[in-house]
Amino acid sequence: MDAHNSPLPDQWADATLAISAGRPHQPGSPLNTPIVPATAFRAEEVGGYSRDSNPTWEAFEAVVGALEGGQALAFASGMGAIAAALEVTLMAAVEGSGPGRRASGAPVVAAPDVQYSGTRGLLSELLRGGRIQLRSYHPADGAEALAAAAAADVLVIETPANPSMEISDITALAGATRGLTVADNTFATPLATRPLDLGVDIVVHSASKYLAGHSDSLLGIAVSRDSGLTAALHSLRALHGATPGVLEAFLATRGVRTMPLRVRAASANAMTVAERLAARADIAEVRYPGLPGDPGHAVALTQMSSFGSVVAFRPAGGRARADAIVRATRLWTHATSLGGIESTLERRRCHEFESPEVPAELVRLSVGCEDVEDLWNDLSAALEATAAVVGD
Repeated sequence: MDAHNSPLPDQWADATLAISAGRPHQPGSPLNTPIVPATAFRAEEVGGYSRDSNPTWEAFEAVVGALEGGQALAFASGMGAIAAALEVTLMAAVEGSGPGRRASGAPVVAAPDVQYSGTRGLLSELLRGGRIQLRSYHPADGAEALAAAAAADVLVIETPANPSMEISDITALAGATRGLTVADNTFATPLATRPLDLGVDIVVHSASKYLAGHSDSLLGIAVSRDSGLTAALHSLRALHGATPGVLEAFLATRGVRTMPLRVRAASANAMTVAERLAARADIAEVRYPGLPGDPGHAVALTQMSSFGSVVAFRPAGGRARADAIVRATRLWTHATSLGGIESTLERRRCHEFESPEVPAELVRLSVGCEDVEDLWNDLSAALEATAAVVGD
């Protein structure tokens, strides 16, 4: 057995797994797996090569696999993991290697109408190339979502969705589909939701976000309990050269060790910020699944043990005011991406690639671990300073 995959007690809590999984266990070994900048390894019968595996990745894979409850494989980025998961499930659909496969024609992929822009772009490319038929669904419309899932050869779930914060019912959708299911668990993290327990076949993360947690590592990860899917993912990663750097894997492993502490603090901050935003008359809408009035709250309660630290809101005053707000903060950093220990914000439709389904004035907050009163005072000051700004 690999030293990084030694058995761990089933009863250990996530906080313990995050600290203890993926560490070397041999006498005299270091507490932390070191950075191994090697392309090849001394052969016993067959020599190893770093496009197939590396001890530094294996440590990261072991700890994330323990948290998600499956076999994890690290990739060069979140998009690398998503692309591999889609490719593997589409190949299974075409080859008829799973339940309910189509007899002919391009596979049907069902995906939410608002999701991470990179996934949306990749699906658009596959559609343009004639490799898939694409069926969109709105997560809040249960009948529509279930119908799309039932017709799908590959079902894509992203919950909470980026940046709309819509909640999908993982168990219902995964149970309704005839095909394989891929779930993006980046926003929830395995601390709040374990999609494999709810019927999903492959879970993906942008590990650059909450897993690594310090805005300094670009990598992704895919997790499955199916040995055939895991083998296919491993082969595709090697053939496509989608392997992570050892420095990035080392930093991400170190980040996971503190993820329970970071996520707990950031989620508590997010709840406070969401509640205070919702109480303001100059805020048209707040989306956060922890709010009792949020449209996704009831479903979130069935599949999330906490609600994450991303909050979306629409200010009165439209796009012009939203742009003024993100420029007026001092503590919140106007930047893209999310999941770092610091708080960031941006108006998502400032990007041309963002879905037109996203309201133009929607501001996405990635709430960090700073003192919540400092965060609120800064955001509140920006709201007050821009109160007179009105535009389209």
